[in-house]
Parts: sequence; structure tokens; C-alpha cells
Amino acid sequence: MKIIIAGAGAVGTHLAKLLAGEKQDIILMDEDEDRLGKLGNNFDLMTVNISPTSISGLKEAGTANADLFIAVTPNESQNMTACMLASGLGAKKTVARIDNYEYLLPKYQEFFAKRGVHSLIYPEMLAAKDIVDAVKMSWIRQWWEFAGGALVLIGTKMRETAEILNIPLYELGGRNIPFHIVAIKRGNETIIPRGDDSILLNDIVYFTTTKKYIPYIRKIAGKEHYADVRNVMIMGGSRIAVRTVQYMPEYMRTKIIESDYARCNRLTELVDDKVMIINGDGRDLDLLEEEGIHNTEAFVALTGSSETNILACLAAKRMGVSKTVAQVENVDYISMAESMDIGCVINKKFIAASHIYQMMLDADVSNVKCLTFANADVAEFTVKAGARITRTQVKDAGLPKGATIGGLIRNGEGILVTGNTTIQENDHVVVFCLNMMIKKLEKFFN
Repeated sequence: MKIIIAGAGAVGTHLAKLLAGEKQDIILMDEDEDRLGKLGNNFDLMTVNISPTSISGLKEAGTANADLFIAVTPNESQNMTACMLASGLGAKKTVARIDNYEYLLPKYQEFFAKRGVHSLIYPEMLAAKDIVDAVKMSWIRQWWEFAGGALVLIGTKMRETAEILNIPLYELGGRNIPFHIVAIKRGNETIIPRGDDSILLNDIVYFTTTKKYIPYIRKIAGKEHYADVRNVMIMGGSRIAVRTVQYMPEYMRTKIIESDYARCNRLTELVDDKVMIINGDGRDLDLLEEEGIHNTEAFVALTGSSETNILACLAAKRMGVSKTVAQVENVDYISMAESMDIGCVINKKFIAASHIYQMMLDADVSNVKCLTFANADVAEFTVKAGARITRTQVKDAGLPKGATIGGLIRNGEGILVTGNTTIQENDHVVVFCLNMMIKKLEKFFN
């Protein structure tokens, strides 16, 4: 598959590295030679120093033979123009990164498609949805729904109060236990567990289950004493913050702390009157106390500085906030953030890459979720007629090491999977796998 990525910024570079690991034919283009130079020679891809809106440059890059053209420069107009030109030159499918929510409205989908822009991606909106999912439950690190919530993935950290510590998984119950442990994150290692593995203190454990049994997961994880989130404080009035408060449930009360006075005035026009806008420095502990940090269940740091966001979440934790979320765009800081136990980490480039990655898969994949801490992905495959996975029980299917089936949805009902389960045509199968493996799994579901 020939894929051209226009824009060697954070999203483009991360996506290029991800796809290069899949042995695709990748071309990364950017008019800034320094950006391309930083990528180094360790990845199997070609770089070209040209503008993505140069017709001659696009021809030179072989756009006419491209299966997928992805424009993810910081400039929305440049991305749209590049996709239109690429489509006109023969690219089969185009994806543009945008900053304007209005473009995503269904009534404009056909309009853009006719002009050669087949898909649009708005990373800030995707990040905002992940943040809202993260704060809905104070005891959960990561949350993901499949098939409208018929099956859910929960990631939560094991504290001293957990009931399932130091017990081999085969002793936790028989075939009728209402969950499946699909992965364990321990330090810097991600484990696809076997029956003789045990859960240890400070592990982040990923469960698949149905909504009915979420209270049970909460109990065995020892998190029943965590307060439900009703009050949320957001530091930084960014576009992600605006989208976040728009997706917040009505029962949550939200405050945004923004240091720039002009931006505060603009925020009052962009968000609902129920959202309180405070002009001040979110790192000022006296201000946080004055604004009721001790009565706040969730603190979300969304400034442009990863370091500031991490430190602010640490401070909020020490002031008694049970749930903290930090936007960390510097990938090198993600593992540090986890070791400091700051809570949830949001990374736009990972989120955007997950959604774009989904578009290049041959199988029918309706969801791809990058688990930031776990260096792993979750994919929701729709099983096609005659697929290899339907010919035998799961235990005999020969899934590669590093992959496990977390559950399936059949006729709208979430079902947990055992080794004796036989998967059927049209089932929606949730697969958890280590990074770079989704492409290898397609052959089982096609």
C-alpha cells in the first residue's frame, strides 16, 4: 500500500513511524527540511522536501499511484488544498486534518467528497471526547465503548485496596466470571496475561466486561471509596478545553482557569453560561484553594506545556483531587508521567494516528484505540463470511503471540470470550494487541 503523508509535524511524524513498522510504502513530505532531518534514518520510509500544495511536487512524489494521501500539516487550508490536488492527480483516498468543527457536519460530507477530500479528522475534538470519558469515572484510567456500549474496556490502577492482588488469574474464577483481563501494564512492560500470571500492586489492569458488571469490577479493584465526579476544574482555555466542556454531561459543574485575559473574554462567547471562566494562573495554589479545589473531584490540565500540565496534576493530587488528566504532547514525557502517577494522559498525536491508521486497514474495523500507557492497541473487527476465525474455536485459531480476544458483540449483546468460543460471521470482535500488530490480525477476520 502506497501512503503519502504531507506534514512532518508531531502527528505526521508519529503516523509515519507507526506505518513504517507495517512495511508499507511510505513517503513523508514537508517543505521544512529541518523537520524531515529530525526523523533520522532508522525508519523504512522516503522523505521528500517539497510543498504539499505544489502540483509538480505531488507528481514527483508519485501521488497518482497513492492508495492513501494524508495531509496533517498545522495549516487547515493547506491540508484541504493538498487533498483536493492529490485526488485530482489520482490518489484513491484522502484524509485532511482540520481545525473547524463545522466541516464535520453531515451536510458537508458529500460537498467535500466531490472535491476530493474524502475524510476529515479533528484531533482536538477526538481528544475532548477521550477526556470526558476519562473524568466520568474517577477510578478509571482509560475507558472505551464498543458497539454503543454493549462491551466496554476499562483500565484501572491496582492499589492496596484491590481484592485481586497476588492471585494467579486461573484462581480468580471459572468460565462464568463477568470479565476478561486482556492486558497488564507493569512498569514499562505490557503483558498479555496467561492463567499463571498474577496482578501486582501498582499494575494497570485492562478489563473487558459489560456495563452490568462495572460495579463488580470497581469492587474487586478496591475503588468503591472513590468519589463520583461532579465538579471539574480545567487549567488552560484551549480549543480542546472548549470542546471538552461542550461534551461534559449536564450534571457536571465546570470551571476553566485561563491566564490570558483576552482569551477569557473569548471563552465566555464560546462556552455555555453554566461554565465559570476564571482569569488566573492554574499553578497558583492559593487561587486553586480559593476556587474550591478541595471540593473538586477532577482536574484537567490542557495548557500548551506538557511539563506544566504534569506538575499541575501532581499539585492537584496533593490537594486531594482524586482524578487528574494531563495533556502530554511530548511523547518522551508519557512514561515519566505514568511513573509519577499523575492519572490519565491525553496525547493528540496518538489519538489522531489511531483514527487515521484505521483507514488503511483492509478488514472491516470500526474502532481502533491507542492505549497511551500500554504501548498497545484495541481494535473492533467485523467478521466477514468464511473468515479464518470462524472455522475453529478461539483456542485453536492460532492468533499470534501478543494478541488476545477481549470479547465480542453478537446481535447487539456483549459476550465475553473463552477458549471454547466459536466466533460467527458478522460478530464484532474486540481484539487487544501489542503495537504494530493490527495489520497482522486482518487475515483472521477477512
